[in-house]
Amino acid sequence: MPEGHTLHRLARLHQRRFGRAPVIVSSPQGRFADGAADVNGRVLKKADAWGKHLFHHYDGGRVVHIHLGLYGTFTEAPVPLPLPVGQVRMRMVGAEYGTDLRGPTVCEVLAESEIPDVVAKLGADPLRGDADPGLAWKRINKSRRPIGALLMDQSVIAGVGNVYRSELLFRHRIDPYRPGTLIDEAEFDAMWADLVALMKVGVRRGKIVVVRPEHDHGAPAYGPGRPRTYVYRRAGEACRICGTKVLTAELEGRNLFWCPSCQT
Repeated sequence: MPEGHTLHRLARLHQRRFGRAPVIVSSPQGRFADGAADVNGRVLKKADAWGKHLFHHYDGGRVVHIHLGLYGTFTEAPVPLPLPVGQVRMRMVGAEYGTDLRGPTVCEVLAESEIPDVVAKLGADPLRGDADPGLAWKRINKSRRPIGALLMDQSVIAGVGNVYRSELLFRHRIDPYRPGTLIDEAEFDAMWADLVALMKVGVRRGKIVVVRPEHDHGAPAYGPGRPRTYVYRRAGEACRICGTKVLTAELEGRNLFWCPSCQT
C-alpha cells in the first residue's frame, strides 16, 4: 500500500499539471460515471493530501476523494492519451497531461463540507504544516497496544505504512512490541522529528530512504531499484548494525520486521 509521501507527491503533481484550469473527467470503466460527470469541465482549484487520502477540490464545492488502498495506481502521460487500457476508474485530461486511476479502494465525490468528517478520523500527518504531534503523543501514551501497531493506526499518525513503521522503530532502537504507555515523551519527540524528515525525503525523491550513509553497504535492497532498508523485508538476514538475524512476525494483520538485539 502506498505510504503518505506518495499521496503528497501525487497532490503536488496534480496541482502542477491540472490545477487552476478546467479538467475533463471521465470514467472509462463506468463505476465512477456519476462522480466524473459531477466534476467534468470544472476548474481544479487545489489538490492536497492528508495521510493516505488524496483530495481534488473543484470549483462549485465538489471534491474528489481518493484512497488508493492496496492496488490503486495513477499513470500519467502527455496528451493526447491513448485509448484506455484495463479497468480505468477515472481519467483526468488537462491541457498538456492526462492521468488514469486504476484499482482504488475509494474514488468518490463529496461536498467540501464533508471533508472535515473524513479528516476527523485521521491522526496527525507528519507532512502537513498544521500537524499536531501532541495529539498523536496523547493517543500513544494512553494505549497499551504495541507501538508497532500504534504507528500503523491511521487515527494516531496518518500516512505511516509498513516500511516507515519498521524502519523508524529500528532507527530509534525501540522494540515494536513495547506498549505505548512505555514510550516516553522524549522518545516520541525524537521519532516524530525523524519521521517528518524521512517522509520529506520521500516526497522529494519519490523513494523511502531510511539507511544512514555509513550503513548503506553490504547486503542489497529487498527489491530491484529499491533503496536499502535496515529490517523491512530482510527476515533471516543479518542486521546491518550488529549481525543478529532479523525477525519477522504478524502484528495486527501486517508483517513486522525487527532486530531483537538492537531494538529493546
